[in-house]
Amino acid sequence: MIDKKIQLDNLYEEGEQWVQNLGDETVHAKRMGGIFRNFKWIATLFWTPFFVGPYITWNEQQAIMFDTENRQYHLFDITIFPQDIWMLTMVLLFLAILLAAMTTVLGRVFCGYLCFQTIWTDIFTWVEGKIEGAPIKRRKLDKAPMSFNKFKLKFFKHSIWIAIAIFSGITWMLYFGVTWADYFNGEITLATLVITAGIALGAYVFAGFMREQTCLWVCPYARIQGAMVDDQSILPTYDYYRGETRGKLKRGEFEQGNGDCIDCNQCVAVCPTGVDIRKGQEYGCITCGLCIDACDSVMEKVGKPKGLIRYTSLAELEFKQTPKALYKRPRVIVYSAILLIAVSILAYGMTTLASMDLKVLHDRQPLFVQLSNGSIRNKYELKVMNKTDKDMRVEISFNSQIKALKSNEKLTPVTIPSGNVKSVFIYLSAYEENIDGDHGVTFVVKGDESTLTYDSTFFTPSSM
Repeated sequence: MIDKKIQLDNLYEEGEQWVQNLGDETVHAKRMGGIFRNFKWIATLFWTPFFVGPYITWNEQQAIMFDTENRQYHLFDITIFPQDIWMLTMVLLFLAILLAAMTTVLGRVFCGYLCFQTIWTDIFTWVEGKIEGAPIKRRKLDKAPMSFNKFKLKFFKHSIWIAIAIFSGITWMLYFGVTWADYFNGEITLATLVITAGIALGAYVFAGFMREQTCLWVCPYARIQGAMVDDQSILPTYDYYRGETRGKLKRGEFEQGNGDCIDCNQCVAVCPTGVDIRKGQEYGCITCGLCIDACDSVMEKVGKPKGLIRYTSLAELEFKQTPKALYKRPRVIVYSAILLIAVSILAYGMTTLASMDLKVLHDRQPLFVQLSNGSIRNKYELKVMNKTDKDMRVEISFNSQIKALKSNEKLTPVTIPSGNVKSVFIYLSAYEENIDGDHGVTFVVKGDESTLTYDSTFFTPSSM
């Protein structure tokens, strides 16, 4: 086996390296059925909620909406305001670490199955295949001079591409309170039009033209994912010990010394990024597993065992080691701990999300005023925020150990508009001789759904 590995290394050193497609020609990947192709179609459903979300209603309003004008973000019964935007940090942290954890365990499985670029490209190329035919026909059509038939096919294809791209851009804007009627009636703002056009153009160019070049040149994840995997990561891998030396299969003949790979090139033909998995791992591989489907299909036809290309780790292929349990891998442990912390903080924030917010500011210039009757007066500004999507009526009160502490004006209920902060000024006064050590005062704001308290201090000359 060692001699065979040396032969393979020498073979690669002689020039059998992956030649990266620099965009000078389009990769027309062949579509072949199989378990991983089915997984990709199922993964497409992951983005179904994106197109359905804007049409779901909850409590007679759009269930998911980012109301930037009123700075309100609705998620069914939950309304999030800028004061709670810190939770977005936890969401982004969770998603980033989850991506790192997935890469450590299964390589770029997110790229292969769930990334929007992969999904949109798969849809665009599916449309292309239905209109222009198999890959060999598409290549001939690309090279053929312009004719009526070529113009017709290209026009039809690009029309559908543009429709999908525009639909994607409009769907995105529906989450921000824009409606289809706004587009048809010409009532959208310039900013909305620019964003819609930008998203549509991005989908059209990235999924229709750049395709795998987006993964290779635009997306930074392809470059950094190499630092996230290790010899335990499970990736699509060609078993060169079993496959080499390659040789074309001839009917009724057996070639001594040949491996199981019959050099049919089907694994390259189905690869959406043009990678030849037989030449080792490359950052162009998005771990979609389509090469496994292709190879298994060929092995089945020639009567050889499946698995010449399979999901496996370097440790298992090279050293026949069984994969380590996840709890024994330091990277997975660290990532899991961070994920748990992020989820815990996010869960705490969601469960303790109050319907209003209270902040009390004590007037500091001056801290107190001595009135003509000898009493001491303090001024407080209560900032009460309504964090619901409806007007809120609140009652304000206070309590304290200070004897005869009173408000200079009667405290009446206050109505606070949805998503707004209202300042309520309160003047409290007391005689200093009635204050026996404790200078604390607690303000209480009671709404329909919750009650908030805020501790402050009553200042006097003796407390300075």
